[in-house]
Amino acid sequence: MSSADGTGPQRITDEARPRPRVLVTGATGYIGGRLIPALLAAGLPVRAMARHADRLDGRPWRDDVEVVEADVQDRDSLEQALTGVDVAYYLIHMMGGGRSFADRDRAGAQAFAAAAERAGVRRIVYLGGIHPENETLSTHMASRQEVGEILLAGAVPTVVLRAAVILGSGSASFEVMRYLAERLPVMVAPRWISNRIQPIAVRDVLHYLVGAALLEGEHNRTLDIAGPDVLTYAELLQAYARAAGLRRRRIQPVPVLTPRLASHWIGLVTPVPTGIAQPLVESLIHESVASDDSVRGLIPDPDGGLTGVDRAIELALTRIRNLDVETAWHSASPAGAPSAPLAEDPDWSGGITRGDTRSRHVDASPATLWSVIEGIGGKNGWYSWRLGWVARGLMDRLVGGPGLRRGRRHPHRLTVGEALDWWRVERLEPGRLLRLRAEMRVPGRAWLELRVESADDGGAVLHQRAVYHPRGLLGDLYWWAVWPFHGIVFGGMQRNIARAAETAAARGGTSSVS
Repeated sequence: MSSADGTGPQRITDEARPRPRVLVTGATGYIGGRLIPALLAAGLPVRAMARHADRLDGRPWRDDVEVVEADVQDRDSLEQALTGVDVAYYLIHMMGGGRSFADRDRAGAQAFAAAAERAGVRRIVYLGGIHPENETLSTHMASRQEVGEILLAGAVPTVVLRAAVILGSGSASFEVMRYLAERLPVMVAPRWISNRIQPIAVRDVLHYLVGAALLEGEHNRTLDIAGPDVLTYAELLQAYARAAGLRRRRIQPVPVLTPRLASHWIGLVTPVPTGIAQPLVESLIHESVASDDSVRGLIPDPDGGLTGVDRAIELALTRIRNLDVETAWHSASPAGAPSAPLAEDPDWSGGITRGDTRSRHVDASPATLWSVIEGIGGKNGWYSWRLGWVARGLMDRLVGGPGLRRGRRHPHRLTVGEALDWWRVERLEPGRLLRLRAEMRVPGRAWLELRVESADDGGAVLHQRAVYHPRGLLGDLYWWAVWPFHGIVFGGMQRNIARAAETAAARGGTSSVS
């Protein structure tokens, strides 16, 4: 789409798209770490910039990009990073440290704009925040606005994309919402919890960021990007509760809870650091609703349209619903699941997950150890505290669960999908891995994994892992109530499985569970 004189903005098309060379600053950050695989998927050559290049080691895309070590406060390193680049993404937002983050944000943006001009960069893309016009902004939002204005005033044409709350596991604003909804069935909140916001799924943010690099012509302007739903923050908390299977949260707004007090409260009841929570909470005093949708005339909507709030939250919960225990409980495909957490996300992101992990060397062959593992449950028992196991089974039956009555179908062999007492075989790799999903009545979701690994001395290593994702405050309280018994239950299980395998090896065969 263009203006009548032909000089207006042009919509990108599928034909003859340019393939500019791009630089991504903030490559170790939340958006940067997800944007890089999206750019690669679009066929763009990528240079990733980080202050410490070794922090990018181990990323699945590390060998597909050029990595440069640079700092926006270091003119020489910054110019070298920008040399030969067509489009530069400025995804740096400074918080914490000596000088105020607003001062450092300002200095960083000025240095980047000047270095980009000297290096001949054709376009800068910056991700800022949606805010109302003609209002006194919080320090956090005012700084983000100032950075956008500095870049727009520079010699290099800049596209400033402004977003409200970004919905995706690992996003600081999403994590604050997640922990509040999960841990507080009743909460006292500031009055501005009734302010309207227009959240956007992280997958749609990435779509617009990639599209900004592919725009034809010169553009020096601000574009609001937002999802299809406008709702209050309180309604967003309720939407999360629905998606997570929680009861409706009871929220009581009060006039006396200032942003500073609210941020300290969030720091107390969630693992999100107060230094991160405070600027985010301060930003909620403003409504964050897109003022126009002109971006849709420049960058086509994603295939299937923009992602609604309910679907975006469901995608962010993929970590729990499609657990990948091969690598880590928080692992996800960067290109295929940007809404899920990545290994490099902060420790406080990804929701609450409790666990008990143990490893033990076993003086038996991997095959012998596996035969014992595959025979677990039913009449064979669970190699653990028998009285406690039976008592837990009876309690489960009293509340309508399966207890231990289902047993197992075959005394020595298992198949994926079959019941095993109060468990369900979720994954089975013969000789290597057994993963069970709990179907007992608990306020959350639980898994038990037993994995066999060959040892250098001809023996085996037994890796045992119990993982629990609590549902709400009751789920967390349940975990801590049973935690004192974990050493007896899980420690005894691993110890007795190992002994059974060693006994079987000494006899030259396999053994039943006692």
